Amino acid sequence: MENSAKKIIDLLQENARYDAETISVMTGIDKAEVEKTIADLEDKGVIVKYSAIVNTDVINEDAVEALIEVKVVPQKLKGFDAFAEELYHFNEVKSLYLMSGGFDLAVFVLGKNISEIAKFVSEKLGVIDGIVGVQTHFVLKKYKIEGQICKRETIERQLVV
Repeated sequence: MENSAKKIIDLLQENARYDAETISVMTGIDKAEVEKTIADLEDKGVIVKYSAIVNTDVINEDAVEALIEVKVVPQKLKGFDAFAEELYHFNEVKSLYLMSGGFDLAVFVLGKNISEIAKFVSEKLGVIDGIVGVQTHFVLKKYKIEGQICKRETIERQLVV
């Protein structure tokens, strides 16, 4: 990947709301070249999606997030991809990764409550042939999301005595 594309990607990861003109000023790359590079990165699937990072704890959204570690027996001639393809179609699955270590897949899910996630594990994961182990971890508090620290600095007011 050429250096200019890497600079553009870094800036968009920092703030996806940067427009081509802003990126041009920040990098010294011509605006038309920035627009072309971004379009190429989108076409090639390098840039998959633009999104807002939302701390649901702050807006008191009723949602529960969990990391589910899944151990599988890879299918002959398909390996782990067949499991991934089956799992990533579920609406509850927000992210899915092949991992090294004791478990094979890391599945990040979102549900309205713990019961909904439990139902996902028992009724959707539990019925897939080849899954031999599942371990669920619930997110209790968020400190950093996608590189952004969640804590906002607060100004404490001292009372005058």
